[in-house]
Amino acid sequence: MPANKSSTTEQTAEYDVVVIGGAAAGLSGALALVRARRSVAVVDAGDPRNAPAAHVHNYLGREGTAPRDLYDVGRGEVAGYGGTLIADTVSTVSRNSDGRFDVRLSGGRVLRARRVLAASGARDVLPDVPGLAEHWGTGVLHCPYCHGWEVQGQGIGILATDLGTSVHQALLWRQWSDDVVLFLNGCGEPDGGQAEQLAARGIRVVSGKVAGVEGGSRLEGVRLDSGELVPRHAVVVFSRLSARAGYLADLGIRPEEQFMGDLSIGTAVAVDPMGATAVPGVYAAGNLAVPMMQVIGAAAAGLAAGAAINGDLMAEDTAVAVAARAKQLAG
Repeated sequence: MPANKSSTTEQTAEYDVVVIGGAAAGLSGALALVRARRSVAVVDAGDPRNAPAAHVHNYLGREGTAPRDLYDVGRGEVAGYGGTLIADTVSTVSRNSDGRFDVRLSGGRVLRARRVLAASGARDVLPDVPGLAEHWGTGVLHCPYCHGWEVQGQGIGILATDLGTSVHQALLWRQWSDDVVLFLNGCGEPDGGQAEQLAARGIRVVSGKVAGVEGGSRLEGVRLDSGELVPRHAVVVFSRLSARAGYLADLGIRPEEQFMGDLSIGTAVAVDPMGATAVPGVYAAGNLAVPMMQVIGAAAAGLAAGAAINGDLMAEDTAVAVAARAKQLAG
């Protein structure tokens, strides 16, 4: 049987590696593995974190590419080397009696794998403010390096959820526009030093609670509880990232809280520098393991994990070959 082909039954297919998630990290890891002549299946629900975004930025050589186009190309590359692409979600992963993993899909199929690369990413948890979700990824933004150039010189609002973080965001986004407004939204008042910094950079500070953000196809502004509408072209929020890792619970892998200073930024699965989790044979990459990682970093992490998995499999293959040879010589 060729190295990049799986053996199948009606209900179960066997692979060297099952990759869970078909965005940058998962596809990059899968590409490295299929080029190493490993049999690989990529299970993907088609719902990447950056789906609402129009373009991918800071990805050298792919600047401005639409996320869907980037992943379409990646899927074609993986399939071109013999990888299997499965449109589904994973409900559970468990280890079976022979030490391999059973990856059960929501559609009922079971994939058997020697190794698992979890790259299912994370979801953004937005503040509970009306209008944010509707404009997420278009008029409601989070990362200046992802979106700053596109809104340069326009009216930008910073919606506070944590005072210190929001002051930092306001000062950072000031790099792209001289029209930045910080909406305190009940998160306290800047101290003397913060107020001096904001004033020196010409950042307007608005007290009071925010009732919502408004607009039709384009965001128009921030509505205060007082009724005033402050016109804004874009609103920046801090989104908390929640790792999509529920299917790993049967293996004892659970996301851990991640902090930036004292601020919780979300949850992630703990890995070593090559993506290995605490469970032998299970690796993780991308936003599942590093919440604030951008697309190019996720692709690099997927490649590193793919190489590590291939090395792991090589060691196992070699050990089996040595044992077989010893048995042959002894017989």
